[in-house]
Amino acid sequence: MRRRFARRQWARRWGVWRPLLALVLVLGLVAGGGWLVGFSSVLAVEEVVVEGTDHLSVDDVLAAAAVPVGDPLVRVDVAAVARRVEAMAPVASAEVERDWPHGVRVVVSERVPVAVAWIGGRPRGMDAEGVVFRDFRRAPKGLPTVRVVGDVDREALQQAATVLSALPADLAEDVRRVDVETVDHVSLVLAGGRTVLWGSGEHSEEKAAVLAALLKAHQASRYDVSAPGQPVVAD
Repeated sequence: MRRRFARRQWARRWGVWRPLLALVLVLGLVAGGGWLVGFSSVLAVEEVVVEGTDHLSVDDVLAAAAVPVGDPLVRVDVAAVARRVEAMAPVASAEVERDWPHGVRVVVSERVPVAVAWIGGRPRGMDAEGVVFRDFRRAPKGLPTVRVVGDVDREALQQAATVLSALPADLAEDVRRVDVETVDHVSLVLAGGRTVLWGSGEHSEEKAAVLAALLKAHQASRYDVSAPGQPVVAD
C-alpha cells in the first residue's frame, strides 16, 4: 500500500514538473541555436563571391560591398551591401544573398553603353538612362555620339538617352550624333549628313515611327518631327 501510494505521489509530481522541464529544454535549445547562428564563429562569413562583372574588377566590387568577413552570416545586412554596390556608377543593379554556411554571393548587372558622350574632351559611355558611367580610351565604333551644347547636365543627357531608346534598331544604326542644345531642342545627325529636328524627348516613340516612315517615303537632307502630327521635310 505504501509503495503504491508513493508511486502515485511521484506520478503526480512528475506530471506537474514534466511540462516545465520540457519548456526549459526547449528554451535552452532555442537559446543555444540563437547563439550558434547569431554570435558564434561556427557560421561566420569566410568567402564573398562576385558574379556578373565584365568591365568592373572583382576587387573594386568587393571593396564597395565591404562585407564583414568573420561576422556571423545571419547578421550580414544584405540590403545594405546591395546599396553600396549599386552606388558604383557602372552598376545598374546588384543582388546579394547569403550562401550558407559561410558565403555571401554578389551578382552584379553592369550598365550597357548606348552612346558616347564627350565630356571634358574625353569619350564617356552613357547608358539608356542617361547615366555616364565609364571612360573609353577611344570612342568605340557603332555607338552614336552625344554632344551637349553648353553645360553638360544630367537632364540633357537623359533627353538624349530617351530619344535613342525610342529608336528601332535599324534606325538607331543610322544615327551618328545626337545634339542637345536644350532639353526642348534635340536633333539627330544621320548617316550621309541628314539632320532631324527632334524637339524634346516627349512622344519619342511616336516621333521615331513618323521619322521611319518619312525616311522611306522621302529622300531629303532635313526632317522635322518635333511636332509628330505635322512633320516637315526639306531638301
